[in-house]
Amino acid sequence: MTAVTEATEPFGPLEPFAHPALFYRDEQEYLDGTLPFVHAGLEAGEPVAVAVPDKNLTLIRDALGDAAESVRLLDMREAGRNPGRIIPGVLRAFADAQPDGRRVRIIGEPVWPGRSDTEYPACAQHEALINAAFRGRTATILCPYDIARLPEHCVTDAYATHPTVIHPGSDVARQSEAYAPGEVVSRYNEPLEPVQEALTFAFDSDSLSQARHLAVGEGARLGLVGVKREDLALAAAELTTNSVVHGGGSGVLRLWAEEGYVVCEVRDEGRLADILAGRRPVPRDQRGGRGMLLVNLIADLVRVHRSDSGTTVRCWFAR
Repeated sequence: MTAVTEATEPFGPLEPFAHPALFYRDEQEYLDGTLPFVHAGLEAGEPVAVAVPDKNLTLIRDALGDAAESVRLLDMREAGRNPGRIIPGVLRAFADAQPDGRRVRIIGEPVWPGRSDTEYPACAQHEALINAAFRGRTATILCPYDIARLPEHCVTDAYATHPTVIHPGSDVARQSEAYAPGEVVSRYNEPLEPVQEALTFAFDSDSLSQARHLAVGEGARLGLVGVKREDLALAAAELTTNSVVHGGGSGVLRLWAEEGYVVCEVRDEGRLADILAGRRPVPRDQRGGRGMLLVNLIADLVRVHRSDSGTTVRCWFAR
């Protein structure tokens, strides 16, 4: 497993970036915490975005009334179903689109009751990595947590991934004494055990095309059609190519079906040292460097395991 010291290197002073967690127990506490945040941003002339699950999005939209037209509203169940997509595809996409580096305000709720045990490690790492991705940026990202319905470990992790916390009934962000985002990134760097019944193919530079065709055929056999099958083909091509170019020249591709998904996994001997790999938007004029980003943008879930012996990337596509 990657050492904590390696994971914590990108985490430094957050100013002028703010990243509070908002704890709430019911709809009224949710609105009491989110609406003043939105109105204050609009009054200050700051661009405001709200990316939360559909039910909470409706709550905020209805409560804002006409003011909702001035806010970018996104259903996080769609925009952020893959937590690895949220930083580049939601948060940075909104912040980077604003002129003159103006401060932005964003409500982002990536952790909600019903997130699966398979998804949650990626959610916790995402919340930790926001602090590295936005370090030094003029932005405030408020993250609501339903402490009445979320498991206790989710709330514990919120203290570790957010430098400040707003408790129910308060409008003051208080410092979190448990703030340790690097430890969260490392703790959820969990080994992804091989699946015995998976189709397995060892590839190198001479068999990249064969690996891609195998992925497409197996995806179709397991139930992927249309755009989803094309997404699998692209992900398999990007990951296997990355293995050849950056991961020691070869790797192992595996595919299998799992609870309504087709899963594609690529293992190689390379070390993915950059903890923000695949989460940074890439300039249009940059050559290369888009492989992991593309996979995060198209897959329904991406999990990564880094170790001294290599890297495993596993991605899910809904059937």
